[in-house]
Amino acid sequence: MTEIQSVVMGLLQGTGEFLPISSSAHLALAPRVFRWEDPGLAYDVMLHVGTLLAVLVYFAKDWVKIFGDAIARPREKEGRLLWLLAAGTLPGGVMGLLFNHAAETAFRDPRWIACNLIFFSLLIWWADRKPAQTLGTDTFTLKDALLIGSAQALAILPGASRSGMTIMAALFLGYGRGPAARLSFLLSTPIILGAALMEARKIGFSEVNPAFLTGLAVSFLSGLAVIGLFLAWLKKRTLTPFLAYRVILGTAILWMFWGNGR
Repeated sequence: MTEIQSVVMGLLQGTGEFLPISSSAHLALAPRVFRWEDPGLAYDVMLHVGTLLAVLVYFAKDWVKIFGDAIARPREKEGRLLWLLAAGTLPGGVMGLLFNHAAETAFRDPRWIACNLIFFSLLIWWADRKPAQTLGTDTFTLKDALLIGSAQALAILPGASRSGMTIMAALFLGYGRGPAARLSFLLSTPIILGAALMEARKIGFSEVNPAFLTGLAVSFLSGLAVIGLFLAWLKKRTLTPFLAYRVILGTAILWMFWGNGR
């Protein structure tokens, strides 16, 4: 890939990872739309390393406290958060192991992506309209971790959106938009790390070139900016604009690719 292509892919990853619009859908579609060679799932996953670093930097104080509480107060509520986040990662890890091949092939079909964009938009919209969303992250339980983690597992489907699925599940459970997004971002850390470690073996040393590193850097910087902007947005606004974008994009993809999927 050229550096310009890597910048575009990095922006798509950094923006799409934290907004409920599906970064994997955009990364799979961009090469088809622009007639670029598809770098494949391994490159997409490695771009996630940029957004992984963004989460670690933005929530650095949170992660220090989470690990500190887990060591100092393992039996108290605060000390259990690390293990709850680990439990919430398990469904996504299992799904990734079972459907890794399909994620690299069939799931990247544009028509499949379009249907996922539209269908899951309706579910997220339903959750976003649910009243009495008052729970905060201090009420996070093992049941919630497993349910939100199971929703996160659906993100193996391009178009579903990892952040969209986790925020949707948290909203259905009664969490406010802000706490739902925070849990979503914290849960993204271990699952992205695991996926990156799995896919890193597919990246040859010769492929780690300036263009590759540019994509990582752009993914990190744009992801860092989007986290702050999205959390600020959710304090006063709904998810409706992002869901409208998903439906419009999905409809456009169906129109473009319905005949042969190319």
